[in-house]
Amino acid sequence: MSALRKVLVVDDDAVVGKSFNRVLSRDKGYIVTTAQNAHEALKQIREQDFDVVFTDIKMPGMDGVELTERVKASRPWTPVVIITGYGTTANEVRAKAAGVSDFVRKPLSPEMIEESAAHALLEAAPAIVAKTQASPVEQVPVEQPAKESHLKNIALFMAAPFIGLAYAVLLPFVGTAMLVWVGVKALTAKPDGAARPRSE
Repeated sequence: MSALRKVLVVDDDAVVGKSFNRVLSRDKGYIVTTAQNAHEALKQIREQDFDVVFTDIKMPGMDGVELTERVKASRPWTPVVIITGYGTTANEVRAKAAGVSDFVRKPLSPEMIEESAAHALLEAAPAIVAKTQASPVEQVPVEQPAKESHLKNIALFMAAPFIGLAYAVLLPFVGTAMLVWVGVKALTAKPDGAARPRSE
């Protein structure tokens, strides 16, 4: 049972969730949980860990890109795959910037669902080690600009969690330092003001 992979599928179309449930069965090593919208998905993510999140890009309220940003902010190691019937370049650029692992385009087939789940799970752990070690993007030959930009996207995707973590770690220290500085300034100002009348 411990080997079962937990998959969250977020789509306002219940048929999509049922398709994932049917294809990614327990027999194949998966447990599928569904959510009808991004807010429901975030509640599920707060309550349990998922190995991969699939989300529709167009949903009422919060869309799939914003959901991806929220997932990556709290669980940067969790791969997120966008399900889309709206394969526009603008959507893809936004989604990649948010840290999406992959795109699956509707209409979905069982093969597409299985392949994208396997691909996302494969990328989740080993890719972090392999791709952070292969950080020199500049060594990619100039003749392959598409590959170079792909590697840059991967490098940025890999760096994003660490940058976010640095902000989260440093912010309390900066705030504390400012409070200490203001406190020290206030304490040192009082005795000076009190000492002068006595000496005169």
